[in-house]
Amino acid sequence: MSFLVAVFKPLAYISLPIILLRSIAASSPVGRYYVRFAVYIGTLVSVASCSIVAAAGMSVIGRRFDVNYIVARTFYAITKRTLALQIEVEGEEHLTTQPAVLMANHQSMLDVVVVGRLMPKQSSIMAKKSLQYTPLGPFMTMAGAIFIDRGNNAQAIRSLEAAGETMKNEKVSIWMFPEGTRHMSEAPDMLPLKKGGFHLAINAGIPIIPIVTENYWRIYRRGVFDEGTIKVRVLPPISTVGLSPADVGSLAARVRDQMVEALREISPKVHVEHHQIKEEPDDEARAEFERHKPQMVAASPIIATILGPTLIDSASSSASLASSAVSSLEQWKSGSEAGTETEEDEGMILVGRPS
Repeated sequence: MSFLVAVFKPLAYISLPIILLRSIAASSPVGRYYVRFAVYIGTLVSVASCSIVAAAGMSVIGRRFDVNYIVARTFYAITKRTLALQIEVEGEEHLTTQPAVLMANHQSMLDVVVVGRLMPKQSSIMAKKSLQYTPLGPFMTMAGAIFIDRGNNAQAIRSLEAAGETMKNEKVSIWMFPEGTRHMSEAPDMLPLKKGGFHLAINAGIPIIPIVTENYWRIYRRGVFDEGTIKVRVLPPISTVGLSPADVGSLAARVRDQMVEALREISPKVHVEHHQIKEEPDDEARAEFERHKPQMVAASPIIATILGPTLIDSASSSASLASSAVSSLEQWKSGSEAGTETEEDEGMILVGRPS
């Protein structure tokens, strides 16, 4: 009997939060939204936490530029299974062109799933040099991140030149979001593109590969997080050979025009109907959270992994767990989706900001 208890007790602690989360998700559309949001963030955090081990090992054997490929594919495989999100790709053969500057449109945090599906081998990210001295620094260094020092214009130019040389010598591609911030709307469109990536491509004489993700407003937006297939089109490489810094503006406009045209072609032609999205959980969802509070606190180690330790602290107090869940997730989301990047980001992937 004691053997059975020893075996099944851990399984009970694992299955309990899953059952509770499913119950909450079924209680209302708002409950479904926040549960799926929490599972997505939990998956992102879990994969990121484990990735440092992969980065350390692959760095030792001289394959640090494949770390992002391994981590990205792992995240996509888990997300595809747990949240039924699938990426359908057209033109993937163009990603075999290396090195290249990969430029993708940027709608929301869900773009990480697209990165997970498409990030090629021998690829990396570009980041601010200040991130090298944060807790993310060791992982990013081991994963071959290219850091850009933007302390002043001269240093920024030298950093871009050095990055271009690294890309050519190592045959490494760089993924970036040239809009510089997230842009989500019901109508398919894009913001103007920042110039940093174009300077890099022209200085290094390497091509630009535009990657266009359809407008997935129907699947994900504030208050909505559904299952579905997201279409992505990889456009043919655009050569920068023979161009000079004076051509950056016209090149950026040409790339944007091609991306917007593709975006409108692959996005759904029929827009979803307008309807009001509730900003807070309704009474039913709130009651469901409150009713299961004791069990969720008992399973706190696993719930903390999924929803974050802030929720467990709140559950132990007299505050409503539902309100805490909404508050915690919205605090994360406000920095993740409200377009917090600034002009200086120049379209770089921001894998994390110091708080």
